[in-house]
Amino acid sequence: MTEKPEAIAADRKRGSGVKFVYDILRDEILNLELPPGSPIDEVQLSERLAMSRTPIREALVRLAGDGLVTTLPNRSTVVSQIDFLNLHTFFDALTLMYRVTTRLAAENHQTEDLRIIRAHQAAFARAVEAQDALAMIATNRDFHAAIAEAGRNPYYTGLFCRLLDEGRRILRVYYSSYQDRLPHRFVVEHEEMISAMATRDIAAADRLASAHADQIVTQIQSFILRDRRQPIAL
Repeated sequence: MTEKPEAIAADRKRGSGVKFVYDILRDEILNLELPPGSPIDEVQLSERLAMSRTPIREALVRLAGDGLVTTLPNRSTVVSQIDFLNLHTFFDALTLMYRVTTRLAAENHQTEDLRIIRAHQAAFARAVEAQDALAMIATNRDFHAAIAEAGRNPYYTGLFCRLLDEGRRILRVYYSSYQDRLPHRFVVEHEEMISAMATRDIAAADRLASAHADQIVTQIQSFILRDRRQPIAL
């Protein structure tokens, strides 16, 4: 049975609406405009965006899949908490995946992989230059995901992409610690990793990826500790 043109148009419109809501909420959550634990009211969103609740609900399902929102037993939805108490376990896994995927990319990459990786790196460099934190988060994720793809191990790729996605708000904290003026040396670090991969220097790729991960972890930990030491207004 052939689907009617109006039904196809409605599906496309609904799909566009879901993406519209998803993009807005994702950016607000990643930019910490919606802090962890904030309630998400479907009625208010519907009024604010002048949309029905159907695309809003579908967008919330996608955000839940990303780990950015949580549905509570009473069916209300809130922005997911950041588990600071167990952050060390996240950092351990993230550092390991930085190293493993970069090593494998140095060993197994093909010429086309390097072209894709360099394209993502160029986009990241532009985002750093523009001091666009959300663009930095997105392009950094794509850069490292492309490295994982070049390693040719889908299990590592899946795990690393999950960690990168779950850590996007942590990365927002990282960029905030520099007031979104990320030092150029971090762009250079990416370039050095690409060079090591291109020459298939596995040991150098591992060392550079490890150092890159370590400085991110150290900076975030220092920023969180410094923030907790701020004086309390009485």
